[in-house]
Amino acid sequence: MVLSKGFEIEMYTGTPQGEIVGLSDKIVRALDGFVREPDSRNVEYITKPFSNYEKLLCALLRPRRDLRNYLQRLGDYTLIPGSTLSLSGGDRFFRSDPTNPYHDYIENTYGTKVVTASVHINIGISDPELLMRACRLIRTEAPLFLALSASSPFLNGKTTGYHSTRWGIFPQTPSHVPLFESHAHHIEWVENQLAAGTMQNVRHLWASVRPNGDRRPYDLNRLELRICDLVTDPIALLAITALLEARLLQLIDNPNLDPLTQSSLSPEELISLTASNEAAAATASLDAQLHHWQDGRVILARDWIAEMYQEVWAIAKQQGFSCFLSPLQKILREGNEAQQWLQLHTVGFDTQRVITQAIVATLEREMELENKLCSSLAA
Repeated sequence: MVLSKGFEIEMYTGTPQGEIVGLSDKIVRALDGFVREPDSRNVEYITKPFSNYEKLLCALLRPRRDLRNYLQRLGDYTLIPGSTLSLSGGDRFFRSDPTNPYHDYIENTYGTKVVTASVHINIGISDPELLMRACRLIRTEAPLFLALSASSPFLNGKTTGYHSTRWGIFPQTPSHVPLFESHAHHIEWVENQLAAGTMQNVRHLWASVRPNGDRRPYDLNRLELRICDLVTDPIALLAITALLEARLLQLIDNPNLDPLTQSSLSPEELISLTASNEAAAATASLDAQLHHWQDGRVILARDWIAEMYQEVWAIAKQQGFSCFLSPLQKILREGNEAQQWLQLHTVGFDTQRVITQAIVATLEREMELENKLCSSLAA
């Protein structure tokens, strides 16, 4: 058994020098499969769900190739890695759709704190009670996925003290989201939030993990992990996804894998612990000291991930995708993108040089993968 997987990828557009330029209004008119965000400087594409990792790789690469070709027609523009306005631009909002009232609300309420780029990983789970259990487990373990993906140590040309500035400043909404005990609990809670105005609509649930579907909160068919920074390397993103899928397959096999029943902490204590873990992972990513949801014991993020990797390796191997999981070891060994950028910054590279090098490296990596692993794209 393997699960269907799809991505929502937000990326910045701009110049090879790292200046972020808003082009999404033009992009969404010209290219299928792209949608605008409230600010025009980032644009989102959504992949179709696939069970097969090779197809997922091509689904990640194909829209980027099309987008890069279109950007070249517009001028000397490219895609810019990172999950924040790394070099400049955090002082004002650039609206992509000035007539949209929901965008009015977002700009006026949150400002540029939401002008970030990220990856949302969607995993298909159609049974609503199983989905709620999956959300409970992955909510408490979401800080591990943030630690693997962190790529936003800069904002407006300066280091911030975060590895994921995006998650450090992002306005999680509503401010308190429980561990949903059942589908009925989730429905009741969402209806109450909408009535109270703490959510503007069913999409206005900005937590690390949420149940998703075509008619929220009633018809649900997937878990959406929203905590990850933008992972520009598709192989690294698929490794993080493989860890998530293998963990969910483990949960499906083991109904007891549930923080509500297997933790010595109360539900409210679990929420507090998880919030603290998210803040720690946003600050120090793989080197963060976290508290395990089972009993509150202190554990380094990289050690917790390594333990989970060992637990789920056999599942991934049995289901035929362990080769996509194994690159996770490279992230643990060499660090995530934020840690690599900060190492360069420590030895004297200014933020612009770090970002411009990353722009080139991202393009070269995409071309390498297209040529080696996804040659059908050239057809």
